[in-house]
Amino acid sequence: MTFTRRNALKLLAAATPAIAFNHRLFGQQLKIAPGRYQGTRESLRTYQPPDWFRDAKFGIWAHWGPQSAIEDGDWYARNMYIQGSEQYKYHVEHYGHPSKVGYKDVVDVWKATKWDPDHLMSLYKNAGAKYFVSMAVHHDNFDLWNSKHTRWNAVRMGPKQDVVGTWKRAAQKQGLKFGVSEHLWISYKWFAVSHGADKSGALAGVPYDGTDPKFADLYHDANTVQFVNEKLAFTDDDITLQWKQHYFDRIQDLVDNYKPDLLYTDGHLPFEEIGLSMVANLYNQNPQAVYTSKRAMDCAVGTCVLDRERGVADDIWPNPWQTDTCIGQWHYKRGQQYKSPKKVIDMLVDIVSKNGNLLLNIPLPNSGEPDSQELAILAEITKWMAVNSEGIYGTRPWKIYGDGPGSKVAVATEGFNESKKPELSADDLRFTTKGNVLYAFMMGWPQGEALLGPLGTASAQKPGKIANVEMLGFGGKLSWKQEETGLRVRMPEQRPSDYAVTLKATLA
Repeated sequence: MTFTRRNALKLLAAATPAIAFNHRLFGQQLKIAPGRYQGTRESLRTYQPPDWFRDAKFGIWAHWGPQSAIEDGDWYARNMYIQGSEQYKYHVEHYGHPSKVGYKDVVDVWKATKWDPDHLMSLYKNAGAKYFVSMAVHHDNFDLWNSKHTRWNAVRMGPKQDVVGTWKRAAQKQGLKFGVSEHLWISYKWFAVSHGADKSGALAGVPYDGTDPKFADLYHDANTVQFVNEKLAFTDDDITLQWKQHYFDRIQDLVDNYKPDLLYTDGHLPFEEIGLSMVANLYNQNPQAVYTSKRAMDCAVGTCVLDRERGVADDIWPNPWQTDTCIGQWHYKRGQQYKSPKKVIDMLVDIVSKNGNLLLNIPLPNSGEPDSQELAILAEITKWMAVNSEGIYGTRPWKIYGDGPGSKVAVATEGFNESKKPELSADDLRFTTKGNVLYAFMMGWPQGEALLGPLGTASAQKPGKIANVEMLGFGGKLSWKQEETGLRVRMPEQRPSDYAVTLKATLA
């Protein structure tokens, strides 16, 4: 047959059903741990989040790896290859041009010289964390465990330690649940800029070190990477089947070795049946595990827990969910201005009142030792939790999550909305329940007297008769009265908490 454009199109059309058919079968060929779940949406719909997660409410995360070595903030491994970016400029000035000194050379700058995971985990536990999450692999394609699928791992390079395994042992000593985060699936596209070159200047057109075939296992194969420049516009279908298989093998190796209680994916559940098989493999090995996805469709029925990056809900959600956020940037940045302790505590209380958990990232510098501001924030959270955690752990939402001016400002419920939420004040209330106890958080300190409208006998919420009211952290007897218009409480002279204060109302 003469090879013409028309004949070529016919051949492609004839081949397409076979390719699609094999792709549909591909997920079924993946070997996963035996157990209750298969790598299908039908099977995973029967999953329900475990009680430990619903009760825990607060976790701490360490976004820490080779990109922390430079202490210049997020996405260093990518931005150092984007001419004109601040990190590109910093890299050229301090290390050299990325055609000569690339991310492969940054890896060994990460030393972890002052990393004391046992001490850090004790600080995290004292601050009230019930679970800890270790970053396991970021978009930079570098594994933080003794990975059998890539030489680019923390046991062979950088600190030359099993970071994930060491974090897990420290968490177990403190009785914390242990999770891992994976950001790998996007690496194939995210790192494509390493195959570029300057567009202007003395080295315009000189390829970056990502084009060197000796390092294709870090930067990905230049022959298969579709160059995306700065935009990151792509879908799962733009990524090769070979990379999807490699992704599955890497994450399966992680799960099989550490059997985490939580697996966080930075994005949606990737690659459909491959991602579903990954989740089934996790749950079959640890039936009490949690998988988080940032796509609501993935978690609509069973399957997973919905995660909102830097985002909070506007109301009570029927299923448990999680906000992941950071006190500053995800990766450590020198001179970064952090969230205040009040901001962190207000977010925690607001999220818990809406049936969610807060996963708070405290980024570590190159050394692995938190800076003085980070330690001060941890200390403030610790003090507040020591007084008020009874109203946090093991609670469930009340009829309404709260009241006050901060409840009347609606924002989009997608991620990245936390900066749009108003500052909470003494006029704002948040509620949780446990048994016959209702906890009312006043998000500031009212002067003299407080009136909690939703707890009045004529309130639309119909709280029922209140038998007793206490204030957590205050040892004396409160003066209070339940009236039609609300629960009226005289504030004691001594304030038990610097931030939100908690009333404990026992219902008759």
